[in-house]
This record gives sequence, C-alpha cells and structure tokens, in this order.
Amino acid sequence: MQSILNQIQGISIGQFSIFAGAGLLGIVFLQGALFITSSVRRALYERRSREMNRRRLELQVAAARLQCVELEQKKFSWSGYRKFEVTKKVKEGEDIFSFYLSAHDRKPLPSFKPGQYITFNINIPGMAKSLVRCYSLSDAPRADYYRVTIKRAVPPPDLKDAPVGLVSSFFCDKVQEGQILDVKAPSGGFFLDLAQERPIVLIAGGVGATPMISMLGALADKRSTREVWFFFGLRNGAEHFERERLAGIARDFDNVRLHVCYSRPREKEDVAGRDYHHAERVTGDLLKRLLPSNNYDYYICGPGAMMKSITDDLKEWGVPEKNIFFEAFGPASVKKAAAPVPVVPSASALQVTFSRSGKIVKWDGTGSLLDLAEANGLQIDAGCRAGNCGSCAIAIKAGTVELLAEHHGAPMEEGSCLACISRPKCDLVVEA
Repeated sequence: MQSILNQIQGISIGQFSIFAGAGLLGIVFLQGALFITSSVRRALYERRSREMNRRRLELQVAAARLQCVELEQKKFSWSGYRKFEVTKKVKEGEDIFSFYLSAHDRKPLPSFKPGQYITFNINIPGMAKSLVRCYSLSDAPRADYYRVTIKRAVPPPDLKDAPVGLVSSFFCDKVQEGQILDVKAPSGGFFLDLAQERPIVLIAGGVGATPMISMLGALADKRSTREVWFFFGLRNGAEHFERERLAGIARDFDNVRLHVCYSRPREKEDVAGRDYHHAERVTGDLLKRLLPSNNYDYYICGPGAMMKSITDDLKEWGVPEKNIFFEAFGPASVKKAAAPVPVVPSASALQVTFSRSGKIVKWDGTGSLLDLAEANGLQIDAGCRAGNCGSCAIAIKAGTVELLAEHHGAPMEEGSCLACISRPKCDLVVEA
C-alpha cells in the first residue's frame, strides 16, 4: 500500500515539475516576445523620428535656399530698364518662338520665383511711342540667361478682322539674335512657393503654359517629390511646344502626371497616346474624372474664358478660393475672371480730368481708365493690362476709383491706381 502511494506521489511531483517547467518556459517566451515587440516598436519609432528629422532638415535647407534666392534677387536686381541681348531664338511651333536673353553688361542676373514675368519696353519702327509688354519666364531660374516664349497673338474667331498682336508679331518676325532689348527685373505675384510640399495641379491653355513650365522645371531641378498634375490644353500638335521636355520630366519623375489635351487633333499628324492623351478641352469635368480628390492647390493660366470656366467648376467642386491661383494677362482675362462690378447709375454724369494733358472727358460707364484714356488719344504705359505689371500706375489727385479685378499682382500705393483695372466712382482727376 505504501509503495503504491509513493508511486502516485512520485508521479505527481514529476508532472508538477513538467508543468512548472512549461510555465517557466512560457513566461520566458512571453518576456522574450514582449522584448522583441518593444524593440520593434522602438526601432520603428526611431526610424520614423529619423525620417521626420531628415524631412524637417530638408525643408529647412529648402527654406534657407529660398531666402538666399530672395537675398540674391535684392542684391542683383535693378530698377527701371536694363539692356539685354537676344543670344538665341528658337522656333518652338506654329508662330511660337523662345528668346534667350543675357545681360548686355554681363553682370550677374538675379534669380526669380517660378511663374514670374519680365517686362519689355519695345520700340517698333513707325510707332510714335514705345510699347510696354509683359511675358512670363518660360524656364526654371538659370544663372546666365532668362527665357521667354512668345506666340503671335491672332484675333479670336468671332473677331477675325481685328489686327494681330503688334508686339508679339514684332517679336516673332523682327527680333533676331544679337538684338538689344530693354527689360525690367522679374516680378509678379503669381508664382510657386518651392518651400511648400502641398500637392499641386498646373492647368495651362496654349502659351499660358509658360509659367507652368517654369514651375515644373524648378521642381525637377530640385528633385522634388511633391505630387504634381500637369494639364496642358492645345488645339493640336502644331502648337505643342516643349513636348519632349515635358514628356521627359513626366517619365523621369513618378510624382509628375502629365495630361495633354488636343481640342482639334489633326487627322494624320496627331496620334493619340503618342502626341496627346485626351481629345477634348481641359475642363472641370476632366479634372474630376482624373484627380483622386479636390485637395490640391490649383495654378491656372490661359485664355480668359478657359480660366473662368475652370475656376467656376473648381469652386462648385468645393475647392476653397484660397487654393486657386491664376495669372491674368490682357483685359479679356480680367473681365471674365473678376467678380461682376455693379453698374453705376450716374455714370453718364461722371467726368474724368487728365490733368497733365488738360483733357476733360465724360465716362460712359464701361471699360477702364486705360480704355478711356486710349479712346481719347492719350497714351498711358501699359503692359499686362490685367493689374499685374504695374506699368499703368497713375496718381489720383481727386476722387476715388473701384477695381475691375478682384486679384492683381502689382501693389497699389495710397493715392494711386492701376489704370487698366480701375474705373471712376465719382468725378475724378488723375495725373496723366
């Protein structure tokens, strides 16, 4: 009996030892698993911290570089006009030319913000007065030259008898390599902030692509990983400039998505998939079909009707106005992109005095002060005619004005106005 009890007791102790050993192993395993999990979490946290610190450092370096660019702009910038030589003229497409400009004095050029423009003072033979025009810079900032790309301005289909663009035709037909031109320093409030990382959509119509090409080129130069969508609208391949360069950037950078739209592709010359992606105009509907969301900053430059249509569509889609940026050049783009201005009931009773010339004229309630001056034989310097270049600034001696455009790039000093986007609210006296 005693031996049986001893056997039972022995078995129990052995089993207990096994159970105890298994439990100890389980505890050790659990501690090991917790240690490994903790180590993995710590490694992931440290990895994320290193990545965040690296990204923060990259942004700080980018911001420092931009500050250096701004200091360089101030250091090498100039007031008034400076002599530039046309060092190269390149035909880009049907009535489209690029002009490479180097400082005639060979002194350093200030950099610029991608999207800005330069202003020309052009003397055309047979014209009594020089003409002022603004053209967007069409390349990323370079140390030794500026580049503008100019298309001959032709009348719209509904105004076929209107004259072609005087200055654009002069550039295309007459300006040759070696010619000296008067140029103002880069300026303008429509530009891309390279220190930001927010995803962007670039929308261009025709030669309105020039500031967008400058923006995209600058992003490519800095090897930016910023998400970029580029929508480029053209009639057909005849006016498709910078084709190879844009396609190359889109091929080399996974973060860049290029969509070329031909509204009227040529039957034989233009091939879908090779030359263009969509046989349609750039519209809000196309953006909604292709973009994964509306959460982007939008930069738009092109004909006035196109800009108005797209900005209206974007607002209807829920895009905040603060995320929509556009470049307006020419009176058509101002009037169509701006908010409507209420009609002044007493407009017919208003008079505008141009004090320097001594002319007193009635205002009929339409157009701008610049339109009024030109209709009465008065010449006021004007470049962009959209409130961006500041060339048409005039002093107000008496009275007040209201603006035809909600947005303008040129600052207005107190006591002055931009004639191209201003109209009288009461009897007005201006220094012109």
